[in-house]
Amino acid sequence: MAYVVTQSCCSDASCVVACPVNCIHPAPGEPGFAEAEMVFIDAETCVGCGACVTACPVGAIVPDTRLREDQRAFVDLAAEYYDVFPHRDRTPVALVPRQRRLRRPGPFRVAVVGAGPAGLYAADELLKHPEIDVEVFERLDVPHGLARFGVAADHVETRRVARLFEQITAQPGLRLHLGVEVGRDVTPEELETRFDAVVHATGAPADRRLGVPGDSLPGVLGATALAEWSNAHPARRDLAAELVAVDGGRAVVIGAGNVALDAARLLVGPMVGAREVLVLGRRGVDAAAFTTPELVGLVGLADPSRPDPVDVLLESGPAPVPEPFPAPGSGVRSRLLTELAQRRPAPGRPRIVLRFDSPVTEVTGGDRARGVRLADGSVVETDLVVGAIGQDWAPVAHQRGRVRPGVYVTGWAKRGPTGFLGTNKACAQETVGALLDDLDAGLGTASSPHAHPSRRVRGLLTGRNSR
Repeated sequence: MAYVVTQSCCSDASCVVACPVNCIHPAPGEPGFAEAEMVFIDAETCVGCGACVTACPVGAIVPDTRLREDQRAFVDLAAEYYDVFPHRDRTPVALVPRQRRLRRPGPFRVAVVGAGPAGLYAADELLKHPEIDVEVFERLDVPHGLARFGVAADHVETRRVARLFEQITAQPGLRLHLGVEVGRDVTPEELETRFDAVVHATGAPADRRLGVPGDSLPGVLGATALAEWSNAHPARRDLAAELVAVDGGRAVVIGAGNVALDAARLLVGPMVGAREVLVLGRRGVDAAAFTTPELVGLVGLADPSRPDPVDVLLESGPAPVPEPFPAPGSGVRSRLLTELAQRRPAPGRPRIVLRFDSPVTEVTGGDRARGVRLADGSVVETDLVVGAIGQDWAPVAHQRGRVRPGVYVTGWAKRGPTGFLGTNKACAQETVGALLDDLDAGLGTASSPHAHPSRRVRGLLTGRNSR
């Protein structure tokens, strides 16, 4: 029995470290790690010990004997990867670098602004050093940020990463302030005078506007806002009124990445109840940005054994397989796209239709969005328009996460809205490395040690009637 990875990698690398025979690749330090769509287990060398299953923070690894029929494609994906990258020159176990230790005795206090994945991974890295205490400030009343509000509600496995974040916040050296907004309840300058360093991890971008006439009409919203509504984000409660109009109707999603597919699944599901969701890609299907694992999940929606099957159709031809050296997974991807192009709808089922080479030039309507005009002049009528073309967010200028000694950034504040949840771990490691360099050099924001900085911050917040 071998084990199989069944979704996009979170880039946490816990499974790689846990594997006793080094059969999971690409591993940290290898080309493609943290940028690859997923990691792959080599079926020929996997000994079936299950160590990776225990280590995976999102429950994405299962025995090959327990795969559902719609997950069998992940076996082919792994086989294709090892055909291209055999990894014959293996070391017996994944190499783990020795834990760094600070040269100065401390104690040091670090403030982290933002309790999402980026902030909590940074806190975890800092707490590996007994000389450092960490206080995390979160503007919402609950932590975990995008892991709680930004992950599609039906990605149950990915949402399990919350268990890892709960373990991080339970560490004795961490204090978590919820409902405290930096800039409203306390200023960045006040944090800098009370802590040796401040790490900003506030990746809260706005959905990018479509940039066409009519994109500000009621009935046009962003995919991030839609995902947050589905996860009961307190700032998105008013979207319920917008989504009522879609029940039994049609929605148009503009974009061709993973977020667009997430939005389509959500709209056609029971929370919204659209009859049809049309996903419009500006360029050809070969330029689609969605990952192969997301495509596998989408294809599986039509499985008749599901309690609520959804037709998934493709209205243009499949992507050509690059030659002479196809990328790992391209064969599976091409086969799945060909299958979608050949499907025919079943009467009575809701459906998701993928259409490419269909740039949108205008959102039409008067009081609200009623349709989208395409470049060929045709108009597609719709009850809702969802933009899934990225976020408007300019990263802060930095060097290895250092804005200046004592002030740092990590996550989307550092690199923009890119990567997976686990990408924030490697990002945080680099930022914390720069922070530790500065502490060793005697650089930081605080001019002198503080005996009770947390008490001083708490008193400051209490005096301002902060929650």
